[in-house]
Amino acid sequence: TGGHTTEILRLLTCLSESYSPRHYVLADSDKMSEAKIRSFEQKRAETYSKSQFTLDRIPRSREVRQSWISSVVTTLYSILYSLPLTYKRKPDLILCNGPGTCVPVCLSAFLLGLLRIKRTIIVYVESICRVETLSLSGKILYYFSDYFIVQWPDLKKKYPKSVYLGRIV
Repeated sequence: TGGHTTEILRLLTCLSESYSPRHYVLADSDKMSEAKIRSFEQKRAETYSKSQFTLDRIPRSREVRQSWISSVVTTLYSILYSLPLTYKRKPDLILCNGPGTCVPVCLSAFLLGLLRIKRTIIVYVESICRVETLSLSGKILYYFSDYFIVQWPDLKKKYPKSVYLGRIV
């Protein structure tokens, strides 16, 4: 919601027209991001006339200040909800940047790859505000992503699998 959406839309401005259709996945309780995405896509359509996108909603895996034990249950529910969506969309690439909503989607895609249904490249970009430590999503997806991008050199030192490209958003 808000900051993560702004960051991901900044990243998407660099993508060519060949990255179409784009499938956005939002938490069902996220009220702000849909308007930002629609505005972004409307502007993009002015440049790329064949631009296509969809919006899908899944249950939020973890609310702010939710207990760790209950968040395990809600995350499992969100993963189960994400599996049919990921199977239906069969994305070639997942580009995500940290909201908890990306974890169930990435894990679903990873599972589809293990089952040899569809191999999806997962690119995780840690939020620019994460200077010294990874977010919870980052700590989980560090092990499942194909490319793990950090925006601060200290994180690269702590997480050798990561790729440091400087500040990209």
